[in-house]
Amino acid sequence: MNASQFENGEEATVFVIIGRAFERKGDEPTDIHILLSAPDDDSAVREALNALAQEGYEEAELDQIGVLDGMPDEEPYASAFQGAMEGEVAIITM
Repeated sequence: MNASQFENGEEATVFVIIGRAFERKGDEPTDIHILLSAPDDDSAVREALNALAQEGYEEAELDQIGVLDGMPDEEPYASAFQGAMEGEVAIITM
């Protein structure tokens, strides 16, 4: 499993979160995949929701969370995985 280090020395795992986001309540949903590093799944969900809010989404429904064991072969996931390893939150819209 690939992991990065947080400043406090905790290991971080690269999570993928799958769901839908809404720019405004009542709008059509946008399918999303979010890749990010976090020490645990609760932190990953919090960071994902914060990132969505910063991108202007008012509401989100998160359906699944999982762990990536290595860099994906396909784009845009490979770039998003690399960004997550560097501390970025990658939001991929479908």
